[in-house]
Amino acid sequence: MKYPIGIQDFKTIRTDDYFYADKSVLMYKLIKGGQYYFLSRPRRFGKSLLVSMMEYYFKGEKDLFKGLAIEQLEQDWNTYPVLHLDMNAEKYTNLEALESILDRNLRLWEKQYECPNQGDSLAGRFTAVIRRAYEKTGQKVAILVDEYDKPLIQAFDNEELKEDYRATLKAFYGVEKSMGAYIQFAFFTGVTKFSKVSVFSDLNNLADISMDKRYAEICGITEKEIHDNLDSEVESLAQANNLIKEECYAKLKLNYDGYHFEAGTTGMYNPFSLLRTLDSQAFKDYWFETGTPTILVDALKRNNYNLEELTQGEVTADLLGSIDSIDKNPLPLIYQSGYLTVKDYDEEFGLYHLGFPNLEVERGFTRFLIPYYTTLTSQQGPSFISSLVREVRAGQPEQFMQRLDMLFADGDYQIVGNAELYFQNAVWIIFKLVGLHTDVEHHTSNGRIDLLIKTPDYIYIIEFKLDKSAEEAIQQIEDKQYAKPFEHEGRTIYKIGVNFSSKTRRIDGWKVTP
Repeated sequence: MKYPIGIQDFKTIRTDDYFYADKSVLMYKLIKGGQYYFLSRPRRFGKSLLVSMMEYYFKGEKDLFKGLAIEQLEQDWNTYPVLHLDMNAEKYTNLEALESILDRNLRLWEKQYECPNQGDSLAGRFTAVIRRAYEKTGQKVAILVDEYDKPLIQAFDNEELKEDYRATLKAFYGVEKSMGAYIQFAFFTGVTKFSKVSVFSDLNNLADISMDKRYAEICGITEKEIHDNLDSEVESLAQANNLIKEECYAKLKLNYDGYHFEAGTTGMYNPFSLLRTLDSQAFKDYWFETGTPTILVDALKRNNYNLEELTQGEVTADLLGSIDSIDKNPLPLIYQSGYLTVKDYDEEFGLYHLGFPNLEVERGFTRFLIPYYTTLTSQQGPSFISSLVREVRAGQPEQFMQRLDMLFADGDYQIVGNAELYFQNAVWIIFKLVGLHTDVEHHTSNGRIDLLIKTPDYIYIIEFKLDKSAEEAIQQIEDKQYAKPFEHEGRTIYKIGVNFSSKTRRIDGWKVTP
């Protein structure tokens, strides 16, 4: 089996016999059902491949679709002029860079359709190209814009530059509404939805299918598609990792499945991570090797965000669909970027509950946060966690606490916030990572962080205090009899009281009792 890792051209995949999960029925349904669409999906999720497939469909390249479901559905296979604008593979360092990229595409189209450049604005030239393509071919135009938001994302922390990009793209994209008589189909993709950009204001006729159940499976790979097309490859993966096939399916699901873009929809696998795993025959966090945008940390900074609310908060569909309120709530950006997904929906109140889609994302995102909330570097993080877990498993509470104290050794943290929140977030990260290897339960309320860690041989009951004493923390454990439910389990119980100083921003004492 050949896996199309990093290949986004539909023609290459079909002609060179790469694996392809057939999405042609959903594409056909989309094209026949309307005219203007927008789709938001995380990076590396198949958006560009979908756009490429649409391009070849509108170009009438019927042979590429042989053997796919659409072959039995489409009877006409008409040819349309296609204007495909790929915004993904460029660096947008200034307004001139954006204008240069738009100009370069316009020049190609002007040459292709023999449309003279009369010195008009970028938007004016786009208008002329659309009209000329229609006049020259006698067919309406298909407009495909991939990663429309790439310039805005790159300028996220530069408000002045972002506004320049907004104005330029507003005028350029807005052409499509006024040229509707010449347009057969228009499709935009992106990671985020900036509702104030013309794509969603001037172009208010766009149908946003990002949370439309009918198209939930249009990008990504379902478990059924794996069983139907990749079963023998999963068996090879299982053998390479000393697993039986059912265990291998379970491990794939745990690591890479779980994306839900609306409540009640089929879980989707991240196609990049899935195919990399099958190709290399090794389970790793492949999606995170491609990078995590620092704008996520910037969003958390701006909000002094309590990390525990990442998986406890509830948001409306309107909030999830736009990141214009980023200064008030970073959850929409984190959700749209693929680090959180829909877990449940409260129909009565119209609220979505979010959570990490799978183990790869939970582990990778938490590790990504380590250098921003602790004194560890990203390279030191995995080694630190492995040592911490070994000490927990070995029943070494003093060594465990000494290692935890190292997190706050110099107080050099990058996230601004009050001492209590800083401490809570740092501890949340560490015990989130420890929890990937042990059974950890914790909750935060009224400035108190309680932690319960379970291993086959030991139970750790940990109480944290702020500007009090370790003795008071131990006393609370005793007074509230936290250990009582576990006394007959046959495991050694350790009670640990910890005090954190808001003045020094360090642990200034702990006490361990059996």
